[in-house]
Formats: sequence, structure tokens, C-alpha cells
Amino acid sequence: MCVKQVSVSLENVPGKFLDVSELLGAEGINIRAISVADTSDVSTVRFVSDEPDKTINVLRSHGYSVKETDVIAVEVPDHPGGLQAILKPLKGADINVHYLYPYLGRGESGQPIIIVGVDKTEKAMEVLKKNWVHTFGKEIYAL
Repeated sequence: MCVKQVSVSLENVPGKFLDVSELLGAEGINIRAISVADTSDVSTVRFVSDEPDKTINVLRSHGYSVKETDVIAVEVPDHPGGLQAILKPLKGADINVHYLYPYLGRGESGQPIIIVGVDKTEKAMEVLKKNWVHTFGKEIYAL
């Protein structure tokens, strides 16, 4: 499933993400997946919330520069090597995985979910759906 990821760059000092979390919490917005990459000066926070459009509006209204990106939420088989079910078909289709991070929850089948950022989102969804249906006999997209 294609979902909207929100990214924001924050000064790398104590309490900056707390400010974002408090703003979203006050608006009833739940962060469902999160990844933080930091340097000495700036942290880039990528996350998926339960209300992406509202999240973007809230952050922008408080002066944050927000980037929106389409990413894929996909169930991953929960066993050793399970991630290969996602990575091999993407490699075979010449799709580059830029990053991935866990979703805080499980899919309808009880399997873990990961958020995947790729260079060709639509093609990746087609490849994964085809591979998953062929290999496992059911859809992979959850949320």
C-alpha cells in the first residue's frame, strides 16, 4: 500500500522532536512509524502518522518545513531471511531501496510491517504485489 511519509529537519538539540510530538499529540495525531537520521547539527525525522494531511497542516502552521513522500507499507514474513521476499524482487526489477524502517504494529495477517522508500514507488508496488501473490497467494499491503 502506498502511504504518505512526512519528513522534517530539526536542529539536533534536546527537546526538538518532543515539540513536534506534543503538537501532534495535542491534535490527536498518532505516529505509527518513525525513523531518525542525525548529523551533529540536524536530524531528519521521517514518519508515518494516522492522519498525514492533518499532520502536514499542523506542522506547517507552526513554521516547520515539511516534505511529503510516497512510500510503501508492506508486510514482511516474520522468519529468518523474510526480508528477502521484499528485497529480491525489487533488485530484480532494478528498483533502488533508499531506506526502510519498522511500522509500529502488524498487518491483517499478523506479520510485521515495514515502510520502504524506493526510487520507483509505483513500479515497486506492482512488483511486490505480483511476487507476493505468486509466492504466498495473498496481498502484501496492509494498514
